[in-house]
Amino acid sequence: MNTGEWHWFHCTTHTYGAWLYGDPRGFRTRHHREHIEGDYKNPLPPGTYDKQLQQSHKLLKQPPVNLAPEWRPVFGMAFRDKLQQLGAQVLCFNLGNTHVHVLAKMPIEPVPRNWIGQAKMYSNMMGKKQGWTGKLWAVRCKAARIRDRQHQLNTFQYILDHVREGAWIWDFRNGL
Repeated sequence: MNTGEWHWFHCTTHTYGAWLYGDPRGFRTRHHREHIEGDYKNPLPPGTYDKQLQQSHKLLKQPPVNLAPEWRPVFGMAFRDKLQQLGAQVLCFNLGNTHVHVLAKMPIEPVPRNWIGQAKMYSNMMGKKQGWTGKLWAVRCKAARIRDRQHQLNTFQYILDHVREGAWIWDFRNGL
């Protein structure tokens, strides 16, 4: 395990096919190779990237994954447990129908990205033991370093607020 400096991170990842090139909610190309004007707060005019979105759908190996509520605790607990086994101090976690948010203290890069990847693999394996078939997770994750205490508190509340969207929620006050 990396014994270097530890920091708080807000990590996010998505289910397979949840965020595609051409998505009308907005999207970013890898390494921002192409500048895209819109985003989910300021969307582009309808139809701007329809051709790219159709091509993205054609390239999928299966339909996009939208997790039913009964699967969320299965994958969520496994994901959280793996991060804790690796040594992360997890404050809170949510898993909605298409994405994960986690607030955790981990060693600096590249560990957050590696640990999230291991948690994705482990949760997928645990789901398969209970009957899940097919792809589950999209490739990669985003790990944003927490700047200060207020940022940490805001992120904590933001993650817990996803309960209003039907996400499975866990925080350190629940134990384990």
